[in-house]
Amino acid sequence: MKRVSTVLAIALMALVLVAQSALAASPHLKGRTPVSFTDNGLSLSATVSYAGLGNFDTLQNLSATANPTADCVNPGSGEHRPAGQNPAPTTVTGSTAIPAGDIKNGNVTIATTTSPPVTPVPGAPGCPNTQWTQNITEMAFTSAMITLFQDADESGTFEAGELVLTVSCTFNSPTS
Repeated sequence: MKRVSTVLAIALMALVLVAQSALAASPHLKGRTPVSFTDNGLSLSATVSYAGLGNFDTLQNLSATANPTADCVNPGSGEHRPAGQNPAPTTVTGSTAIPAGDIKNGNVTIATTTSPPVTPVPGAPGCPNTQWTQNITEMAFTSAMITLFQDADESGTFEAGELVLTVSCTFNSPTS
């Protein structure tokens, strides 16, 4: 009986230690300037340094909203002119997946770049007629949101992953 209770006590202690190590992760931003953004004209890049992560596959999503500037191109002459009306505010997104093995002692830096907006703008709404082409030439970013997910259930997909950190930023014009 004594041997069974000793084995049971050791198993219970191991379970407690495993549970504590899983709960020990405390995701947060790392360093003096943990987030940096780069305005690439039509896309936005974010580089973020994290600490306190668990040893799980990780996904960083970047979503950015911008006021686009567009021009119109005459298909016959190739003439460029400013669009009569710029497209509505546009949201662009990007994601970067990091395997668990790249996280060292709970630390990792992740860089993500959004995809550019759809251009030419379908239907050329800001141009003299639909025969013209309306191209987005610049994005003035107004805000960004970074979400960080960790796959805590080892399912291999982030659908079951856990949102562990959200960072929201608002930019002054020009993007800064």
